[in-house]
Amino acid sequence: MSKIISILGSTGSVGTQTLDVISNMDNIKVHGLTTNTNIDLLEDQIITFKPKKVAVMDKKKAKELRCRLKDSDIRVEVLSGLDGLTAIASLSEVDTVVTSVVGMIGLIPTIKAIEKGKDIALANKETLVTAGEIVMDKAKEYGVSIYPVDSEHSAIFQCLRGNEDQPIDRIILTASGGPFRLSSKEDLYNVTVEDALKHPNWDMGQKISIDSATMMNKGLEVIEAKWLFDLELNQIDVMVHPQSIIHSMVEYKDANIMAQLGVADMRGPIQYALNYPDRKASNIERVDFTKYNSLTFEEPDFNKFPCLKYAYEAMEIGGSMPAVLNAANEIAVEAFLNRKISFMDIPKLIHDTMEAHISINKPTLNQILECDKWAREFSRKKVDLWQ
Repeated sequence: MSKIISILGSTGSVGTQTLDVISNMDNIKVHGLTTNTNIDLLEDQIITFKPKKVAVMDKKKAKELRCRLKDSDIRVEVLSGLDGLTAIASLSEVDTVVTSVVGMIGLIPTIKAIEKGKDIALANKETLVTAGEIVMDKAKEYGVSIYPVDSEHSAIFQCLRGNEDQPIDRIILTASGGPFRLSSKEDLYNVTVEDALKHPNWDMGQKISIDSATMMNKGLEVIEAKWLFDLELNQIDVMVHPQSIIHSMVEYKDANIMAQLGVADMRGPIQYALNYPDRKASNIERVDFTKYNSLTFEEPDFNKFPCLKYAYEAMEIGGSMPAVLNAANEIAVEAFLNRKISFMDIPKLIHDTMEAHISINKPTLNQILECDKWAREFSRKKVDLWQ
């Protein structure tokens, strides 16, 4: 039986790898694709995968794409803006939506997709970081499944399979440690954008690469895991595992630990999410244990990487604080990439924004959006003051 999907963020790292997975399978059809501004790649994807509708967040780029396609024999509707993104997430024929956009922008389309009864292959951390309780309650209300695409959460999902009713002590999210695992804290004050983008194991987009370098990426995953697997914060540990072969682990009450292993290749968790509960053959590289004959583990350094500590603190406070943490981080990463602030200003900006926010307990969706807006404005003003 064929599965029909939409991909939100099809020109990004996860989106392009999702299409790579689909190109080697005959049981998945693409009806919707979206991009922010990359209409060149989107046009190529339209030609190859022949979706029914596409959306471009940038309205000028959307208009340009319509003009390009006007005189061709390609028949596809080009939508624009957040409304366009939401429409692609809600297409009536679609049964699964891959949410691989980066940032808070993925929240509303994901909720709308859930309300339309679509299963979600989730690669957008911010959706659960900012509104985890609301999203998971919606999924239960509308009877849809959320399949994690992040390698760590996919690993936990796989380790729980067949043991869903068994009590667990904790999950262990593994982290590569990023490009600065062996650097001193003093070294981090001189980090350049180019340094921070050089991830040792994974091929990712710019924002996620910077998050990995600060270890905020792991902090967001901690919050995401809390909601995905209905855990208490004290049941979620982080362990640095530089080889990135063990993608995460589950420790059960009887002290036995289940781990999921594989090479560092996002196509694995993508394919698992799209085909669940089946496992399909793939051309992904197999682990050669003669090359990886030493797997090592270290505790994370919260002093050197305070972003991870702030994520734990935000989740402990709860309410609207994780949304504020996320918004401040998005502005901080953007400012760093634009060379407006230093690498070590990223955690400082997040800390200052969290300090200025009075958390709202059990916020509504509108309150979360308002807190997100406030945090972005506060953070941008801080960046301007620092320049």
